[in-house]
Amino acid sequence: MSTNKKVMVIGDLHIPYHHKDSFKFLKALKKHYKGFDLVVNIGDELDQHAISMHDSNPDLPSAGDELTISKKFIKELEKIFPKMTLVDSNHSSLVYRRALKHGLPRAYLRDYNEFLEVKDWNWVEDLTITLNDQTRCFFTHGMSANVLHVAQKMGMHVVQGHYHSKSSIQYFSNPDNLVWAMQTGCLTNQKSLAFGYAKNFKDRFVLSSSVIINGQPRVHPMIVKDGSWIGKIV
Repeated sequence: MSTNKKVMVIGDLHIPYHHKDSFKFLKALKKHYKGFDLVVNIGDELDQHAISMHDSNPDLPSAGDELTISKKFIKELEKIFPKMTLVDSNHSSLVYRRALKHGLPRAYLRDYNEFLEVKDWNWVEDLTITLNDQTRCFFTHGMSANVLHVAQKMGMHVVQGHYHSKSSIQYFSNPDNLVWAMQTGCLTNQKSLAFGYAKNFKDRFVLSSSVIINGQPRVHPMIVKDGSWIGKIV
């Protein structure tokens, strides 16, 4: 039985529009901590831009080509983290949301593991675990732009993604406990055409992922210089 002493949380990748050094960064985090008891992907591991509910850019790959490209990167990620729990999210679930919109029964659709051709990944709606300090932690893709409010509502530690320009750890205290709330940031390439909607945003995406070590949260920014990761865990 896992102690959940060391937990890895992977921020939004939006494959195949992830940052070119994101996998190197994740490998380095795994090496730095000598592996993890649990790896949680906070969602939006896939972008699925071509089947978005919004207008898709015609200069990007078609839906079929995007999936083919994405599966190559998924295989690479699977080699780094053969076992992983993935939280349901708005981008990754697009194929099922599209099916629902057009009246297709769930029985017609394949599971994530089947169409992505991975073996030991497990998709969940949300996730609650007990950490090795016996506190509880709730993982969700993104319930509110204010992650501290989510923690206060849930009454436990919270980790979430979704908000690309947010990467932080916040705390609140009640008479019994000190509770933290962590925002993971993302690992996307903001210059990709897939994120054209954000080109005029004043807030830039924050490249980072996070860990929980002995019940305590840590955010690791992926420091980039001239477009490339500097190669150091900070």
